Amino acid sequence: ISCLTAIFAPVIAPHDPAQINTAHMFLPPAWMDGGMKEYLLGTDNLGRDVLSRVIYGTRISLIVGIMAVVVSGAIGLFLGLIAGYYGGFIDNALMRIVDAFLAIPNILFMLVILGVLGPSLLTLIIVLGVTNWIIYARMIRGEVLSIKERDYVIASRSIGTKNLQIIFKHVLPNVFSSFIVISTLSVATTIILEASLSFLGLGVQPPTVSWGGMLSEGRNHLATSWWIATFPGIAITMTVLGIIFMGDWLRDLLD
Repeated sequence: ISCLTAIFAPVIAPHDPAQINTAHMFLPPAWMDGGMKEYLLGTDNLGRDVLSRVIYGTRISLIVGIMAVVVSGAIGLFLGLIAGYYGGFIDNALMRIVDAFLAIPNILFMLVILGVLGPSLLTLIIVLGVTNWIIYARMIRGEVLSIKERDYVIASRSIGTKNLQIIFKHVLPNVFSSFIVISTLSVATTIILEASLSFLGLGVQPPTVSWGGMLSEGRNHLATSWWIATFPGIAITMTVLGIIFMGDWLRDLLD
């Protein structure tokens, strides 16, 4: 549903998400006293339609979540395959790098990088990608260490098959199902990280709509205009839960 919402946002959204209307500021949802049917979920402190902003925010969350996972997954898959198969110095070096990354809180590391480079959509995707590859590398490495000792890999090596051919024909297909499951679950985690960084002002910047930015704008009006922050919060929760359920389904399917 979130994917369809993101794709057809211009068709589904009843209003321009960036359109300011000072005459309709802080309108409550349509079912409350003072609400208008034109603004089903109410308006924010600048008179912008909350429903339209939630719909368009789906695009940013999914783009950041998917693209960041593509970056981190590609890095982690490559390093995990190389370290697990070749072992030795390469494996030891990778594990020391992993230990170094684990010693620093992930969110703190991202805050420092974004603070130095400046917040933007592209920077956010790159930062999320290059700081979340560890889980892939460790998982892939562990599976490769087991797979490379199996009979069919040893037999292939004994007849002179090149290492790259063994990796791509025998090792990669056997770890790819686990990689897909972890990637799916990581999208949910990345969406939460994007919302957290945008909430702190170091993620997606206005006028681009993001759920985290909406939460940040609505936190100062929770006592009087709860809907500004509540509905993007619900959108984040439902999207993340949906992705987690899909990841669990894929895990059972590919196990």
